[in-house]
Order: sequence, then structure tokens, then C-alpha cells
Amino acid sequence: MQHLAEQILTHAEGLPEGAPLAAKGLLHLGSRAGVDQALSRLAERGQLIRAGRGVYLRPIKSRFGTRAPSVEQAVEALAAQRGEVIVPTGAAEANALGLTTQVPVRSVYLTSGRSRTLSLGKQLVELRHAPRWQLALGKRPAGSAVRALAWLGPEQAETALRSLKQKLPAAAFDELVIAAPQFPTWLARSVVKTAHV
Repeated sequence: MQHLAEQILTHAEGLPEGAPLAAKGLLHLGSRAGVDQALSRLAERGQLIRAGRGVYLRPIKSRFGTRAPSVEQAVEALAAQRGEVIVPTGAAEANALGLTTQVPVRSVYLTSGRSRTLSLGKQLVELRHAPRWQLALGKRPAGSAVRALAWLGPEQAETALRSLKQKLPAAAFDELVIAAPQFPTWLARSVVKTAHV
């Protein structure tokens, strides 16, 4: 019979790259205390990466050695596992939409869950709790636009919205207009005003 640690590693190898392991998902292999202890030992030996409280990842092995999974894969898998909405910050979205040339230096994501920090190898990923209106449209283009506009603020919103009206597909801009009642007053007013121009 395999030891608990070996069973956990076998289970981890069957998961896609970046998929997180949590003790609650491994209770079919042993008791909670045993699973917690085995996960901790595997992390100490470098066979798993402890990304945060109760979250472990399998390191990726390549011909150049081992590395942590990509931030995007780890964040997506964590969102699926925990049932949270996790999306890039407004700064990253504004850059991706061409509304700013500033490139975020740190990896920061907005989440519907609690604020916390994940550690992926040597890289830290900050998850910040965000208001519901910034997460309402998820990863769709309209959701990216909302977060970018929130980051730009009231002073730059109307200029950015005129640019977005030309860049976004018509359906995505319409989705933004339909969702306007959920936004703060300054943003809702700017969205409706730009829609009628």
C-alpha cells in the first residue's frame, strides 16, 4: 500500500498544470490531520509548492529544472476550485485595452473572496477583495472595460469611454450600457452619456 504522501503526489500528477491542491480535496486518501501533515512535508521537500494558506501546487519539471506554474494558470485554477471570481486589476486591463502605456510591475488580481497573497516560487501574487460591480461582468471585454475605467477614475472616464466605444465590439459596449445601473454614479453617468453620443 502506498504512503499518503505518495498517493498525494500521484493525485497531483494527474492534475493539469497550475491546478491547486487543497487538503479538503484529498480527504478520500486519509484523515484531515494526516493529509495536512503530508502536504506540509511534501512542500518542505520541494515536491509541492505552498502557494498560500491551505493551497499547494505541483512544480513543473522541464529540462531546465523545476519552476512554479504560470500565474495565470494558477489563478484560474484557484478561482475554479474556490468558486471565486478572480480577474486582473484595472491597471492591467487599461494597459491591455491600450488606454495607458503604464505596465503593472506586480502581479495583482481582484477577487470576490478575501484579500490574500499567493506565493508561486519566488513570485508573489496579491489577491485583493473588490466591490461586486467591478467583478460583475467577469472576464468578458465589458468587464475588462469596467475595471480599466474604475482604475482611470472619474477625470479620465469619458475620454477612455469614447476610445472604448470604437475599440470594443458593439455587443460588448451594449453590455456595458446595460450593466451601468450597477456602477457608481460617476461611471454610470459617463457610460450612458457616451452611449448616446
